[in-house]
Amino acid sequence: MPKAIRIHEIGGPEVLRLEEYDPGMAGPGEALVRHEAIGVNFIDIYHRIGLYPLPGLPAVLGMEGAGKVEAVGEGVEGVRVGDRVAYAGLPPGAYAEVRVIPADRLVVLPEGISTRQAAAMMLRGMTARYLLHGCYHVKAGDTILIHAAAGGVGTLVCQWAKHLGATVIGTVGSKEKAQIARSNGCDHTILYREEDFAARVQEITGGRGVDAVYDSVGKQTFMQSLDCLRPMGSMVSFGQSSGPIPPFDTGVLAVKGSLFLTRPSLLTYTAKREDLLAHAKDLFEVVEKGIVKVQTGKTYPLAEAGAAHRDMEARLTTGSVILIP
Repeated sequence: MPKAIRIHEIGGPEVLRLEEYDPGMAGPGEALVRHEAIGVNFIDIYHRIGLYPLPGLPAVLGMEGAGKVEAVGEGVEGVRVGDRVAYAGLPPGAYAEVRVIPADRLVVLPEGISTRQAAAMMLRGMTARYLLHGCYHVKAGDTILIHAAAGGVGTLVCQWAKHLGATVIGTVGSKEKAQIARSNGCDHTILYREEDFAARVQEITGGRGVDAVYDSVGKQTFMQSLDCLRPMGSMVSFGQSSGPIPPFDTGVLAVKGSLFLTRPSLLTYTAKREDLLAHAKDLFEVVEKGIVKVQTGKTYPLAEAGAAHRDMEARLTTGSVILIP
């Protein structure tokens, strides 16, 4: 019988258990996929600790995977048995050797993209796409700030934004991570543990501020991130690795320069299949052209999913982290 990582209660990495489970059969509109690689993301940690509640327990975590289609149900179009496919988004269930998933959430991989690459980039890469082309349309001459610039999303945003002609400022936690960010196109790196990043941003921009801030850190950085923006700049809060952002008076946005604030989700930006395919197409194009290089930070066996979570929470990882069934 196939195996999966399941949780029976919320908690620390120790609640992740490798168990035998029955994935079921592909029903109408569904496909059965055998994973070759599985992406690990902070949203998996949020599910595990209950910050983002799951529909019920026990549950299989994981929002991103890649592999081959083994069976399809009635009425499935767009994918067929034998296709190499990838996905990122709901429903969870990726931490498994085999799973059933709605077929309209699958994207067929081009020949130039491996399944390991896909598992390392689908969620982060399509996130980078909506950040740069959806939340704020980055163009030549813009200056942006990306937090966690050496992380999975950060390294992709740095490369892609640099290609678009933007000046990229990134915060990082160490000199080693600063080097990683610079190697991915980050023009200016700020060691947030040693420097006041808002003051440093104002110094770099000559007091103008940046056009957009991309903040996946949350609680620790949110208010200072607002101080980095130019008047009418865009604050994009797309994660909360340091904890949830406390409630705040939206009047602050007016006081700080009529700022725009958005809390986006990949699930919304790719809810329609045509939007999903557009995001994937743009991502595949920049990867196949070598504009964006996907860096797998570390791979773990599926059975060691708990170790992957511990390392991510301790900020010991760079690039994308994947599990291998």
